[in-house]
Parts: sequence; structure tokens; C-alpha cells
Amino acid sequence: MAKCAPPVEESFLFDDMKPVVIARPDHCISRKNIDREALKVLYRLKDHGFLAYLVGGSVRDLLLGKTPKDFDIGTNARPEEIKRLFHYSRIIGKRFRLVHVYFKGGKIIEVSTFRRQSDFADREALREGIESDDIYGSPREDAFRRDLTINGLFYNIADFSIIDYVGGMDDLKAGIIRTIGEPERRFLRDPVRMMRAVRHAARTGFRIEPATWQAICTHADKIRLCAIPRVRDEWLKDLRSGASSIWAGYMIDSGLMGAVFPAFSRIMEKVGHERFRSIVTGMLKEVDLLVKKGQELSDAFYLAAFALGALHYLPQWQSLASQRVRWPTYEVRFLLDDLLMPYDFKKADRDLVSQLLSSQWPIEYCKATGRWQKRVWSKATFPEALILHNCLMRALGEAEVVVQASGGGKRPRKRRRKRGRKRSRTSKKAAVQEDGTK
Repeated sequence: MAKCAPPVEESFLFDDMKPVVIARPDHCISRKNIDREALKVLYRLKDHGFLAYLVGGSVRDLLLGKTPKDFDIGTNARPEEIKRLFHYSRIIGKRFRLVHVYFKGGKIIEVSTFRRQSDFADREALREGIESDDIYGSPREDAFRRDLTINGLFYNIADFSIIDYVGGMDDLKAGIIRTIGEPERRFLRDPVRMMRAVRHAARTGFRIEPATWQAICTHADKIRLCAIPRVRDEWLKDLRSGASSIWAGYMIDSGLMGAVFPAFSRIMEKVGHERFRSIVTGMLKEVDLLVKKGQELSDAFYLAAFALGALHYLPQWQSLASQRVRWPTYEVRFLLDDLLMPYDFKKADRDLVSQLLSSQWPIEYCKATGRWQKRVWSKATFPEALILHNCLMRALGEAEVVVQASGGGKRPRKRRRKRGRKRSRTSKKAAVQEDGTK
């Protein structure tokens, strides 16, 4: 049976190519910045004769002086061999299997076997009858399989060096986002890579190199070919990243925003590209400032902030203004469903987003009248709804709302008089006789 070979036009990448090895004195990664449990996994693999590399985004973040969220490990050990080394571990996945190693406190270290470049996706390979053994490869092949050059760096625990097959170190120093291989082919094979390129440009402040950017703009509509839940999970990460305003700017300028959210494309046509871009990025910029200050916010808040920027100029949204205090939750839910179609969310999150958005109208009414009714400020969602409202006000260049404790704070409740158990007449008489009084 034929094995998965690298694509013909990229096969030269694997021929007679030696990696650039950056020795420990020439880079800034220290073991003290690596997760303790990740070091345990790396050393155990190394001590049993296997290659053990820290791979992907964790190496990139460490080189940028950031604390990685996850520490992923690559090795030449097969999943069964990895599992035998770690008692508390589990193999996951159907075809390309990974090993999750479990530690105290619920921490999980993901270990994967080096994978070769394939011209087939996993499901396609199953249909073609390609065996699972044929997808494992060398570190070089695994590096060229990755999406961006800055994500293709390896940290070798054996000698503490960085191994670079793809020119990622040079791009990291120059501040460039570049695909590994030919951009158009990479994006057509997996369009989600376009969203990842935009994400890393927003989070790192790097610029996207011209060929990669042009490929994103050309093939933005191909994102609709990807599974809806997968695309949803990608953009939800960006809303909470603290760099969502820059991300939104890239998404709008490249055409990805309209491809991911068809309703946004219609709104842009009505209100104008620049006007729409200004309000959405301005709203998310205020949210990013809250994230950087360490403000604790619910997941629903980020979704509500993203939606409010797009809804603000819609006639259907403006028509919800009322001459009395009311929460148009049903109408808002309808607008929200249309705006975020075709993505689905948990019912609890969707309901909370609708409540936060519908609360904007009672806040507007109380602000206009100068009188804050108790049924407005006593709601559990009021604190976040007010933060959301002030984010919009600052984005529009207007004064934010401040609710004084006398108007918006809860009044102290009157203490109830404690009621003791009523004593019977016989018990009262006994007490009188005992005291000798009437």
C-alpha cells in the first residue's frame, strides 16, 4: 500500500535540508519557565531513549517572554509506547492518536507522535484505506506539516537547544506572520488556518507577509467549507484574547468577517465599511482594556459586546427604544439569532447574552430621566449590563454612566424582630410561681 507522500510541489522541503540549531546561550528559553509537569514528561521520554521536544505555540510564547497556556510535547515514541511510560494516561483519537498524561489538580499534558506531511485529511485517508502507521514521520516532516513558521519551532530537552526547520526564528525576530509552504495551497487544504494567521498577527503585533495576506483576502469565502462548530470555537477564543479589536480589524479588512458572519456583511453594506469597522473595533478595544486590567467577566459578556457593536446602527435595534422601563428580551433574542447565524451556543449563555443586551434599553431610559428605578439596578445582570453600556459610550465618544450608591446601591434591609416560641398559659403561670411574682 502506498504511503502518504508530501505534496509534489513541496517535496523539496524535505530533501537534504538540515535544521538550524540554536544553542542554549543564544536563546532566552529557561527550564524554570517551563511547566513542572511538562518537564517530567520530557525527561521521562528522554531517559527511555526517545526524542522529546516541546513543540508549537509554547515555544513561540516562551521566546516572546509570555507564559504559554498549554505545553504540548512531540516525540518519536508511538502512542502505545507513551502510554506504557505513564500510568495515568489515556490514548485519544480514532486515527491520529494523541496521549493525554494526567497529573494532580486536573492538569493534562498532551503528547503526540511526530506526524508526516500528508496530501490527505484524516477522514480522506480513512476512505483511501491508508493505515495509521503511515501518518507518523520525522521531526522535519512534523515541522513542515504545521501552519505558520513561528509555530514550527522545537525545544529539545536533551541539550536545551531550539531546532528550526522552517525559518521560524528569523520570522519571530523580524515580527512576520508567514505560512509554511505555499499560502494558497495551505489555506485551501484547511481554511481555518486563515483565522489562525489573523489571530497570531493580532496577539503578537506582527505583520502578515504580503503573499499570506493576499491568499487570505482571495480565499476568505472558503472558510464556509469548514465545520460550523470548529469555526465557532476559533472566533470565540479571539473575543476573550485581549486583542479582539485588532483581530476584528484584520477580519473585516480581509473579508473573513463577512464570510464567517453573513449578517455582518449585510450590515456593512447598509451602514458603510468604515463606519461599521469603527464601532465594532472601538467597542472591542474597550473590552480589551478591561481584560488587561484583570476584570472578571462572563463568557456571555464578550459575546454581547461583540454583538452590540454590530447591532447599534440597525433600525431593528433602534426601534426597541421605549418610553417606559421594559426588557425586550424576546425581540433581542430574535435579532441575536439572525446576527450570529449559523452558530449555536448553550441555552444558558444565549439567554444571558439576550438579558445583557435587552438591559441596555432600561439603562437608556433611566439615564434620560435621571431616575434609577430599583427594578433596574437590583437585577443580577445589572453590573455587567452597565459595564457593557459604558463600553459602547466610550467607543462612541460619549459620557459614561455612573450610578451613585444612593441611587444604584441596595438599601439596607430592615431587621426583622425575632419572634420567640409562644409559651402556653400553664408555662407562664409556672414561671410566675417560681419567681414569686404576678
